[in-house]
Amino acid sequence: MGSGEDRLIVFDVEGILIPKIRFLLFDVLWGIGLRSFVKGAFYGLLYLVGLTSLKGSLRRAFKLLEGFPYERFISLFQGVPLMPEVEDVFRELREGGFKTALISSGIPRDALQRLAERLGADYISGPEIGVSEGRLTGEVWGDVIEAEGKATALKKLLHEENLASYHRVAVADDRNNLPLFQLCDLKIGYNPDFILSYKSDYVVKGGLSGIIPIIKGESFTSGESFSRNIVLREVIHIGGFSVPLVCSYLVDRHLIALLIFLVALLYVTSETMRMLGVRLPIISDVTSMAAGDSELQGFVASPLFYALGIIISLVLFPEAISYTSIAVLTLGDGFASVFGRKLGRRNLPFNKNKTVEGSLGGFLLALAGALLFIGPYGALIASAAGMLAEVLPLPLDDNITIPLTSGLALMAVASV
Repeated sequence: MGSGEDRLIVFDVEGILIPKIRFLLFDVLWGIGLRSFVKGAFYGLLYLVGLTSLKGSLRRAFKLLEGFPYERFISLFQGVPLMPEVEDVFRELREGGFKTALISSGIPRDALQRLAERLGADYISGPEIGVSEGRLTGEVWGDVIEAEGKATALKKLLHEENLASYHRVAVADDRNNLPLFQLCDLKIGYNPDFILSYKSDYVVKGGLSGIIPIIKGESFTSGESFSRNIVLREVIHIGGFSVPLVCSYLVDRHLIALLIFLVALLYVTSETMRMLGVRLPIISDVTSMAAGDSELQGFVASPLFYALGIIISLVLFPEAISYTSIAVLTLGDGFASVFGRKLGRRNLPFNKNKTVEGSLGGFLLALAGALLFIGPYGALIASAAGMLAEVLPLPLDDNITIPLTSGLALMAVASV
């Protein structure tokens, strides 16, 4: 597959080429006002947790833009930074003779055309937006916002551009692209979510340049090396094991839960301000050191889920079970990542983000930590349940599912 002749690379846009949710939420809606910003964030959250359709969320979000100057809208989009390595990747694909297409459900065609010109992409497909007298009407429509919209858009593109015989490669990151995957010969998940990871032929983490060896049919090694930010992130994650130790000997666990909640609120404030160009000392600095370059282009949500997982454990479960579930989260999940990067050779067939070696190492460390708070039988149950949640491609972040599953498994055993 080294030559680009008769090969089409289809890219999702948000989360792959530009930061996810940044443009509409932080660049546009924030400029309209706090009320519009909060409403837009709420609509996006409803979609992320599966309570509303993409079409419904987009229509509500664009309705908030009614009356917004069109030229200002386009200008703001052109100011959105590209994700790291994007321009280099497109340059290499062009030089290799590959055709490229950008298909987006959330970025309107007019804005998408500007991005295609910047990157030298060959084709685009995006939603249409209403414009009247130089201002947005708040309307949005098109095939791509429908449930199977991206597949419909690709079919039209293949027909209109006589590309039906082309070998097709999809690069995407979330479940909205599953219909697109069905029409492609090679499916690459780029930092993918739970479902897309399972459906991908390959999973790429870190820089976008990782897709190039796959597309060209060269040797490919998944995962990330131990960069400085990854080391710091894992130290922070594993360091959370100090929470149950502190609660056991020094401070009431409910007070610790309250303190973590307050820190989480401060973190949300810090990240929101960072997205708007204002940095909070210390918190923003730590975030910048621990997150990867691609993560820093958007809102870094992982620490928030991590804090929420610990808070749930401290508040929801009895003391011993609470501490055990936190041990499984901090040691099990943390060391699963460490072992996976250092020793991982065999990906799990149902989750290409995880390795057999990483999961086994995480289980053993989770078991060791759990034994400090509960008996051998309970520790075994909690560790097995928690690490099962860690490897399964579940719809919630594993910082929440791991302690929740561990604690509920122990509660179920205790009630028998």
